[in-house]
Amino acid sequence: MMKFPQFSMLPFLMVVVILSLSGTTLSHPHWDFLHCLSLRLANYSTISKVIYVQNNPSYSSVLNASIHNTRFSTPATPKPFAIITPLKTSHVRSTLYCSKKHGLQLRIRSGGHDVEGLSYVSEVPFVILDLLNFRAIKVDTKNEVAWVQSGAILGELYYAIAAKTNTLAFPAGMCHTVGAGGHFSGGGYGTLFRKYGLAADNIIDARMIDVNGRILDRKSMGEDVFWAIRGGGGNTFGIVLAWKIKLVPVPAVVTVFTVNKNLEQNATKIFHRWQYIAHKLPDDLFMNVWITKVNSTQVGMKTVQATFRGLLLGGVNELITLIQDKFPELGLAEENCNEMSWIESVLYFGGLPLQSVDILLDKNALPTLSLKAKSDYVKEPIPESGIEGLMSMFLEEEADNAVAMIPAFGGKMDEIPENELPYPHRAGNLFEATYIVQWTKEENAESGKYISWSRRLYSYMTPYVSKSPREAYVNYRDLDLGINNINDYTSYEQASIWGFKYFKNNFKRLVQVKTKVDPMNFFRNEQSIPPLLSPWKNKGN
Repeated sequence: MMKFPQFSMLPFLMVVVILSLSGTTLSHPHWDFLHCLSLRLANYSTISKVIYVQNNPSYSSVLNASIHNTRFSTPATPKPFAIITPLKTSHVRSTLYCSKKHGLQLRIRSGGHDVEGLSYVSEVPFVILDLLNFRAIKVDTKNEVAWVQSGAILGELYYAIAAKTNTLAFPAGMCHTVGAGGHFSGGGYGTLFRKYGLAADNIIDARMIDVNGRILDRKSMGEDVFWAIRGGGGNTFGIVLAWKIKLVPVPAVVTVFTVNKNLEQNATKIFHRWQYIAHKLPDDLFMNVWITKVNSTQVGMKTVQATFRGLLLGGVNELITLIQDKFPELGLAEENCNEMSWIESVLYFGGLPLQSVDILLDKNALPTLSLKAKSDYVKEPIPESGIEGLMSMFLEEEADNAVAMIPAFGGKMDEIPENELPYPHRAGNLFEATYIVQWTKEENAESGKYISWSRRLYSYMTPYVSKSPREAYVNYRDLDLGINNINDYTSYEQASIWGFKYFKNNFKRLVQVKTKVDPMNFFRNEQSIPPLLSPWKNKGN
């Protein structure tokens, strides 16, 4: 076992400096963590750029900069004792060492899009390791690969690829502000997944620090761990600093389209028909449906709209011919379509202006709201009566800012075995459905009514979705499915309640890997994979 590097004692003045920066006294219960970390950082300048504690003037801005769900940005939300923003790998190792030594839980944040806030909230004393400075991207077009650090957002990755070539891409998510580290750790899908699979399916190496501080790559971590980190969820097996990804070919010109149909325009019947067709279409075509509440043509009235959107890796004539043949009910016309480059399609599906790709570098380009998310997988077409009930729920008051996002599966996803990676939702799924309800930060006091609506919708969908288990997507975490005992022993049986929903039978292998690489369960959160043997199980024995 490799040991952490040992450092000679620095003058006690260094400790006084970091304590004075924080307003922390020697009597503070966690001052020893700061003492430990300050002794391992190089100098005052480094400390001031890396450690932020609660009395630091920059603490709140650093904490809030990567919070994308303001449900977890309230005065009552538990705050970290410190936020560590490492500048280099040794800082990560030092933070790991000191948090282990002094009993502080570590939450690892890349982009801050964890919908349950698990990357920056804990009910026990904790420290955030924020990878915002680990954002380097190196694109190698000759070998069609790239290295991307975990703190980079997807927009930065797409921008870096497009700066080098317009005929290579990467099959990851549509929201450009999502952090690569968390996205890849849960699987990650977007407009290219029917052609090339998940983001995780296209990862070919990684650089990770394990619980003992060792720096590992694919070869040294072994295939079991490499399998687990590509879809088994973050903050579980170690700290992944960077990923080597395989780029995929795209044509210089792609075609996108949008067709809106409301209830008065037979949205229910068209969506019903879509279920039978979309998963069978050629894998060059991505299609999804968004269901939302919109204004009706009748003044003061509301209706429900199904927005059909798609991306074809080809030209507009090919697209129109295909849809008119396979799905004429949609009524796709040339005015619904636009030819553009792949990078422009990233802007299109991200709801961004097409004028400049520079907006992909802006992690604050999108509004931040409070939200609750839940997810399902659908294996049989929902009957029209079921769709009508779903649509009617979107007319309720709480659904003013709600959406059901429904991407069609099939294509490459049907070809990959469900145990290839921890993400098991492959062949047999017509589509995935994510239900998101949003509200403003000012409405957080009334969050209960929105969350209740989300749960009622989820309950309504029970007859129409997967069963035994009712499957869910780990990148849309849902603590309603079950949680671990965060500061006590969690049995395999207890964790299985939520674990089989996310991972099906792959959960068993994930537990075995966890038991091997982190048997003391240092890396943990409310839905992290538990080891079979836990330090609490035999406490006192």
